[in-house]
Order: sequence, then C-alpha cells, then structure tokens
Amino acid sequence: MDLKDVIKSQYLAALAMLEQAVNACPEALWDDPAAKNKFWQVAYHALFYTHLYLQESEGHFTPWPKHREEASSIGPEPGPAYRQEDILEYLAFCRNEVEARLAELALEGESSGFDWLPFGKLELQLYNIRHLQHHAGELYERLGTQAAIEVGWVGSKHPAGR
Repeated sequence: MDLKDVIKSQYLAALAMLEQAVNACPEALWDDPAAKNKFWQVAYHALFYTHLYLQESEGHFTPWPKHREEASSIGPEPGPAYRQEDILEYLAFCRNEVEARLAELALEGESSGFDWLPFGKLELQLYNIRHLQHHAGELYERLGTQAAIEVGWVGSKHPAGR
C-alpha cells in the first residue's frame, strides 16, 4: 500500500464530505445573518487552507482566481458571500490540486514549508486533512441542528485502479 495513495484517499473523502454539506445547505443557512461564521465562510476557509497546505511552501502558493483575502480567515468581516456554485468550483479545483500536488510532494521533508507550522511535510498532510474534516464536521453539525438535514459519512475515496 502506497502512503501517498492513502493520503489521497483521505483528502478526497474529506472533500466529498464537504461537498455533501455544501450541496445540502439550504439558502437560509448559507449566509445566515445570525451566524457568527457564515456557512459559506467556513467552507471557503477549509478549502483555502487545503489548497495552501498542499503547496511546497507559502512562496509556491498561487491563490484560486476568485480568491478574496478577507474570506480566507474565520472572522467577523468576510465580505460578500460566495455562491454555492463558487464554493463547489473551488472544491473541484482543490480536488485537482490533491491529485496533482501529492504526486510531487516529498513527504519525508523535515519542514512543513510554512514557518508557523513546526513539523514535517508528512505531518502537514495529516494536519491539513484533520483541519478540512474538522470544518466539514462543523458544517454537518450545523445542518443537523439548524435544518434537520442528515448527510452521510465518506470513509475513503480510493484512487482509480485500487
């Protein structure tokens, strides 16, 4: 079993879970004015950091073409809402990044490539998947408690041919 295939499978599964949450989100929850962090904002934040941490380093990062800096962090002023279609477009972009970048990454690297994350490249990938899944879970919880919408678990997304 190849370690990169396992990591890819878990990235793709976490992205599939986030995609289910975005697709299931009713309009009333998407940009709910009562929400401390908007549904779309949490989804965008998760995707932005997934995209960022798949790169060799911050210097190698090129933002998604529709990126707005104020939307990448969880905070009180995210700017205008991204549409569900935009978030799904970014999600597809990130899925392609997983496919492309994992093949190139030297997982044995002792530096994450990001000075604020003091661990190696392999641990960065596990950290990144955990971050993505944390926010997917947050959105699942919001759907369940605020809209009585249940979305399913995705255990793995094995690459073709496995």
